[in-house]
Amino acid sequence: MEWLGNINRPWLQFLVLGIVFYQIQTVLFPQPKTVIGPLSESRQDAIEEWWSSNLGRAPSAEQQAKMIADELDSEMLFQHALQLELHLYDSIVHDQLIRNMRFLDVDTDKSDAELFKAALAMRLHLGDQVVKRRLVDTMKQRLLVMNPPVEVTQAQINAEFEARKAQFYRPPRYSFTHIFINLERQTELGSIIETIQDQRLDSEAAKYLSSPFMSGYAFQAQTAEQLARTFGAVFVSDLTQTDPVAGQWHGPVRSAFGWHYLWISAIESGRDAQIEEVAGQLRRGLEDSAREQALQTAIVNLRADYEIRY
Repeated sequence: MEWLGNINRPWLQFLVLGIVFYQIQTVLFPQPKTVIGPLSESRQDAIEEWWSSNLGRAPSAEQQAKMIADELDSEMLFQHALQLELHLYDSIVHDQLIRNMRFLDVDTDKSDAELFKAALAMRLHLGDQVVKRRLVDTMKQRLLVMNPPVEVTQAQINAEFEARKAQFYRPPRYSFTHIFINLERQTELGSIIETIQDQRLDSEAAKYLSSPFMSGYAFQAQTAEQLARTFGAVFVSDLTQTDPVAGQWHGPVRSAFGWHYLWISAIESGRDAQIEEVAGQLRRGLEDSAREQALQTAIVNLRADYEIRY
């Protein structure tokens, strides 16, 4: 073969030896990995302060460690995005750096291209939190494209529904219009109810007997929890324990504000949800979980290319 004859040529021998030595050097003396971390004490304190201000308590040791690990992952994704030079071609990063440059020099007559180049030279992109969040989010999307989540199946939706069936119980719902009697008019309560009954007033006609009520007079398909937020727990207790009947006046029922005489227009009994009613919600939840699992797997694989110092 012709190539066997060429192997005796010195230039080809040097080329082959060079390739062999390069491969040996790569194996025996690999390039050092980029170091991520450890976080400075000030950054760790800032993370703890953020947690405390949002949740009203200090994080546990486990929660603190999780937040530090997440922050280091974000730093790794940011550094990887920079290595891929994603910041050079991202419009949001571009616009943010130009805004920063114009803020530093409002009278500048430089073009956007010149300002962007100057911002990179000043390394402004390394310290800007908007840029960092954008590049981290871009890297996450890139990882998901390269490592797509598994598709959610109907069997998974069915299993999730069975496991969480109790959570989807549909509580009773009440629809009514009420006549409100405030505490100052409490002595009129009996006569007002008597007037409504004697004159066979419907809920619309009886409104003129009501005191003003800021939350309104008509309520549709309200659960006990929703009613408690408007009227208070005493109202819900009185209503649910006295067996109201749809199509009839009911009460009086107490609340935190006074008394209420209710025209019950509809009552929906409590029941278990049907899978068709919650399938979309279940699918979205499973898809979110699958996406998060795929992303975390990709991040774990990416860590192998870095030296993470906790």
